[in-house]
Amino acid sequence: MKTISTHILDTNRGRPASKVSVSLEVERGAVWHQVGDSITNEDGRISHFGNVTLEKSLYRLTFDTKQYFENLELPTFYPRVQIVFYVDDPSDHYHVPLLLSAHGYSTYRGS
Repeated sequence: MKTISTHILDTNRGRPASKVSVSLEVERGAVWHQVGDSITNEDGRISHFGNVTLEKSLYRLTFDTKQYFENLELPTFYPRVQIVFYVDDPSDHYHVPLLLSAHGYSTYRGS
């Protein structure tokens, strides 16, 4: 079974962002449906979101960055980061990393 995975690198600290809550949703008929959620491990990774069967559709990852930065006692401009991406081949693996700091973020399609 092919999956969606992610990892977070805290670029300000130069280390993985652990214990970040992340939810996964799929869009069906212009309505978002949660299909999984997880918490990043000590290496900042989530290897899968449970038994999610990929379909050709839009997906959205939502990262709870507010709680992460509160735990570090740091203010943040982005309390949540949402990444919307398109799964065009459900038989493929999709890795969506997040490079994060308290006042900025970027993402890319990983491997």
